[in-house]
Amino acid sequence: MSWYNTLGEHGDIVLSTRVRLARNLEDFPFPVRLDRDGKKQVAECVKEALSDYTETELNFIDMEELSRNDAVSLAEKHLISPEFAYDSTGRALLQSDDEEVSIMLCEEDHIRIQVILPGLSQKEAFEKAEKIDKAIEEKLNYAFSEKLGYLTQCPTNLGTGMRASVMLHLPALVRKGAMRRLSATVAKLGLTLRGCYSEGVEAAGDVFLLSNQVTLGISEEAALQNLGSIAKQIIAEEKQARAVVISDSEFIDKIYRAKGILQSAYKLTSKELVGLTSLVLMGAEEKIIDVPMDKLSSMNILLMPATLRKAEGADLSRDERDIVRAKRIREVLG
Repeated sequence: MSWYNTLGEHGDIVLSTRVRLARNLEDFPFPVRLDRDGKKQVAECVKEALSDYTETELNFIDMEELSRNDAVSLAEKHLISPEFAYDSTGRALLQSDDEEVSIMLCEEDHIRIQVILPGLSQKEAFEKAEKIDKAIEEKLNYAFSEKLGYLTQCPTNLGTGMRASVMLHLPALVRKGAMRRLSATVAKLGLTLRGCYSEGVEAAGDVFLLSNQVTLGISEEAALQNLGSIAKQIIAEEKQARAVVISDSEFIDKIYRAKGILQSAYKLTSKELVGLTSLVLMGAEEKIIDVPMDKLSSMNILLMPATLRKAEGADLSRDERDIVRAKRIREVLG
């Protein structure tokens, strides 16, 4: 089951955990120096290297054969990068049916192994990514330096080549005005905290990504432990903040009003959806209102423009999307 369809550990605050490993093949220039044929050759090499991998069944997708809408839908689900969706030339994707594993071939690096799981699960996500990483390395030679570690196109990924992130829903801390302080604090600890659907500390839907920045001179285990430790501190702060804000009758009124709009609106933009569901989800998490949390949370993914068009099997106009989106939410909330 996809990460957005289920709740994991600390699922009332942590939406997902992602671990991504950047790797390059010794026998090829970095993707920026490769033409279309060169990129396709890299993709075929990796595909062949994983042809007998049995831990997870992986489907090979030629990005040039994928429609733009389907590619953007993958980006909306956080399974590929937006840049990978918009430039398909020579690129390919290996993906599991449950969408936990996605391997971008010839994005910024030759290989981007990504595992995304629900809740706070950095150890499990890394172990799954590491198994795939080792399976490839048994067949192909990675570009590696004894001094620098894994060689990557961008110097900021040198070393482990690992980026790990936790997606956090922090509505109470946002309302307390604590995000700038938190962002500055985690930066001193080698992490970043930024808006998931927008940059900076003003995040649509109060959803943020906490991720490691340091990849050189630190082990994967240490980076993951640091990420998990800071995530748990932020979780504790959010819970404390919630205890305060839910005692405010005006804030409780906003939650009920948000639920009312979602239950009765004839049209909803994606921006309205994300903002309103943030309030309603917090109300559900704090037992203020009764709504199906897992189903409602997944709507922030499933009702994004490209994903909604794909589900409807039609090239909906903006107005038509807004009408269908509202209808789907009304069905979920009853």
